[in-house]
Amino acid sequence: MNRFTRRHLTATAMTVVALTIGTTACSSGDGTTSAKAEDDGSYTIWDPYPQFDKGSDWAKLLDGCGSKAGVKTKRTAFDTSDLTNKALLAAQQANSPDVLILDNPVVSTLAEAGVLSTTDENKVDTSKVDPNLLAAGQAGGKTYGTPIGANTLALYYNKDVLKAAGVDIASVKGWKSLTAALAKVKKAGKKGITFSAIGTEEGSFQFLPWFWGAGAKLTELGSPQAVSALSLWSDWLKKGYAPNSVINNTQTTSWQEFVSGDYAFAENGTWQLAGAEKAGFDYGVLPIPGTDGGNAAAPTGGEFVTVPVQGDTGRYATTRKLVSCLTSTENLYDTDTTLSYVAPTSEVRDKQVATDAELKPWVEAVKAAKGRTSDDLGTKYPKISEQLWKAVQSALSGSKSPKEALTAAQDAVK
Repeated sequence: MNRFTRRHLTATAMTVVALTIGTTACSSGDGTTSAKAEDDGSYTIWDPYPQFDKGSDWAKLLDGCGSKAGVKTKRTAFDTSDLTNKALLAAQQANSPDVLILDNPVVSTLAEAGVLSTTDENKVDTSKVDPNLLAAGQAGGKTYGTPIGANTLALYYNKDVLKAAGVDIASVKGWKSLTAALAKVKKAGKKGITFSAIGTEEGSFQFLPWFWGAGAKLTELGSPQAVSALSLWSDWLKKGYAPNSVINNTQTTSWQEFVSGDYAFAENGTWQLAGAEKAGFDYGVLPIPGTDGGNAAAPTGGEFVTVPVQGDTGRYATTRKLVSCLTSTENLYDTDTTLSYVAPTSEVRDKQVATDAELKPWVEAVKAAKGRTSDDLGTKYPKISEQLWKAVQSALSGSKSPKEALTAAQDAVK
């Protein structure tokens, strides 16, 4: 077993830990952030869902899984931005929780820091999970958890706007046909497409389906395929098919533009489904097309259930029962419905679609999805992503051509 001691923390992790002092968290327990504060024999669970209080179905599920495993559970909920730092600090103090639920891009960071045990060590079963979703929790040939669910991006479309412009959504199969649809929409006096190209991870997140849809790789930012993807977005702005506001749009503000009713398309995620139902117009959902058709790989969002390294490895047997309960077929269905997630297993997804047929395009999008840290990028991804969003900003603002912007991005990564 890879027992954790302070010396296993990398220098980068130690720097992050130093920044955690003074942060706060919401808790359904006693408010402490210590994983073993009372040493009362309970098993601790940390999650990024502070929106769910003690009386929520989520909290009841955790308690129920504890009862089935014959133990009490003590849950603490953090904001996503705080959770990574708190987990690193707890590991430094040999005080990690038993179960840690993390945003999937963070898994490789904590794995590299020596915080997480592998599924070979803790014996958590991942055999039913789709390989493309499981890859987000893998690094160096090892798996460090199992996804609790996934969300991703697709194109919402306004049926009324497309009908008025004479666009048949069935004709939109690739970039050429999508651009032709946007041209018709503009000619009809409406607006084409809105998305988020802000200079943060949100901008990279939204650009990746087009980047990957062109056949580009994150290890080759300056490739002709990458340039074609950025040229697509740049040309849309130049032709007025997308608004200049996308440069500063978050996913929330771009969604607000779409629900105004003037736009034909919006790139956004499963988390907007409830808002779409309230928008006041008929809408549909289309997986983001690749350059020549088919579904582009969109980045996966969602969390992984992980098991931090424990000095007492005897705890893993009970922890495994807790993880198995949380990710069981029955509980995944309820949890993913609550979180607006698509399930990571085909069995649960089939049940979701049988209950709600409108989830079908999202299921197709998730099947094609890809983890941002996949391809064994791990902790290299944040640096690559930063240069990618900077390139997008440069090209869309007109300060550089797409080729110049991406060549500079690749040079900066090297």
